[in-house]
Amino acid sequence: MRLVIAEKPSVAKSLAAVLGAATRKDGYLEGNSWLVSWCLGHLAGLADAATYNPDYAKWRYDDLPILPETWRFTIAQDKRDQFDVLRTLLRREDVTEVVNACDAGREGELIFRTVYCLAGCTKPMKRLWISSMEDSAIREGFAHLRPGTDYDGLHQAALCRAKADWLVGI
Repeated sequence: MRLVIAEKPSVAKSLAAVLGAATRKDGYLEGNSWLVSWCLGHLAGLADAATYNPDYAKWRYDDLPILPETWRFTIAQDKRDQFDVLRTLLRREDVTEVVNACDAGREGELIFRTVYCLAGCTKPMKRLWISSMEDSAIREGFAHLRPGTDYDGLHQAALCRAKADWLVGI
């Protein structure tokens, strides 16, 4: 069984239709040896400053700079249920491979990898990289999946950007 994770439900439904995953489950679609689910955008992100120190809930100029030694992530409360679905799917014994089908780009890479890592997944990962949602483009993309490691640099760039935004935002 292969698990495909898209960024949005609408994209997941389009991918599932092409793959033959037509059975609707709670938070995913299944069929034809595929599971297809979605992230609802940024399910998880960098924790706010108060996570590191409760005094930072209302920080002062004298508190700056706030520089976490180890970065923490939190799951958006309103998206917790979908994260739980993804974590369960990522940990299923019959899932042998995970396909990152989040948007092709830096943010899509970050969205997928954050969920993958927070779920503690170490299963082999492939990357779907398409710019069209036409059925033929989807089929072509799945015929030419690349190793997820080919996009490690893109993930690192996205993570660096998120951390820089966090620091500047403080």
